[in-house]
Amino acid sequence: MGPISRIVLTAILLLLAWTGVVVAGTLEGWWRRPLAPAGDAKALMKAAVTRIETARPGALAFVLIEGGQVSDTHFRSADQPVDADTLFQVASMSKWVTAWGVMTLVQDGKLDLDAPVSTYLTRWSLPPSEFDNRQVTVRRLLSHTAGLTDGLGYGGFAPGRPVQSIEASLTRAADASPNAEGVVRVGIEPGSGFEYSGGGYTLLQLIIEEVSGQDFNAYMKQRVLAPLGMKRSTFDVDADKAANLAGFYDVDGDPAIHYRFTARAAASLYTSAADMTRFLQAHWPGPSGQPVGRGVLSAQTLKTMRQPHAAQFGADIWGLGTVLYAPNNRGDFIIGHDGSNDPAINTSARLDPDTGDGVIVLESGDRLLATAVAGEWVFWNTGNVDILMLTMEAGTLLKTLVAGWIAILAAAAFMVWRSKRGARRPPA
Repeated sequence: MGPISRIVLTAILLLLAWTGVVVAGTLEGWWRRPLAPAGDAKALMKAAVTRIETARPGALAFVLIEGGQVSDTHFRSADQPVDADTLFQVASMSKWVTAWGVMTLVQDGKLDLDAPVSTYLTRWSLPPSEFDNRQVTVRRLLSHTAGLTDGLGYGGFAPGRPVQSIEASLTRAADASPNAEGVVRVGIEPGSGFEYSGGGYTLLQLIIEEVSGQDFNAYMKQRVLAPLGMKRSTFDVDADKAANLAGFYDVDGDPAIHYRFTARAAASLYTSAADMTRFLQAHWPGPSGQPVGRGVLSAQTLKTMRQPHAAQFGADIWGLGTVLYAPNNRGDFIIGHDGSNDPAINTSARLDPDTGDGVIVLESGDRLLATAVAGEWVFWNTGNVDILMLTMEAGTLLKTLVAGWIAILAAAAFMVWRSKRGARRPPA
């Protein structure tokens, strides 16, 4: 093998090694330091509050939970006071609570997770596609594996703008977020992989209404929210009349308008830190012997909901209505959901179902603060990197990879040049 061939081979090996080390190190958190020493909840709380107050969101509620009980809280407001009972619009976190409503119907024997959703629909139907629409099931809608390619994301309707009917929204959402097709249809083979679909949860909203015979919000209050003690929570709020509603803020801290939603199941839950605490606590036995699920769902149903149903890049990321953020080192996952919407709403909840430890961050005025703080809690709690933290840091990962590749290729090019120059030099 000639010298240039050796240089090229060495460069290829270095490129592969660099890529492997950077990717593995990012996935395993080799370069990451936890916010606080492991097990030191007071230090974690101090570091998290420092992070929050540095960002200075317009409104925020932060709850740290240990062993199923509230360990500490922090509230912040740029204007209207915020406390444990202040209602926040929580965007896509709504989907996790909606999934509980779906599963009550499954437990009651009124829904079959694996039956075609067309079985339950009379008011709307999926448009014809090149795929078999009968493969769209409730299980696949819950896990974003139904092959729907709407890409929703709902922006909501501004005051004075008419709100669409569910049927019209499913046909084409007038409030589709930027770059979302907004048409709920089967665009890839159902069951072939993960494809996030807000439209799938609007379809589940319609299914709940069709099967129960009730308005979606009324059913959710009766079967989920009230039994769990989530007294203030609702999927429908009149912002002009609601008491103790958190202000809406943009990224500059300026007050922003309140949007309303057709897609209540996907994006329109209003809840408080106290109510979301009760929701997380319901995944864990109560202090007075209350059962897991609090009689709304069984422990077995909750276990089914956090079993892997969707994966990306070889990692399990989704159950039935809940994100699987990271392994919890006990054979299960850290579960929960995030929400993000305009103008700058970001909400997060994480729970270790084996320990009852968790975190809740509800805020407006920063697009990523809640997700970042909750992700840091996951790493502090488990030593594993939160899947959304990886997504947030994808740009940094790519820049690091490219910088290394350029350095290796530049060094290889220089060595090839030197080798060729030496070969041309006449003997002394």
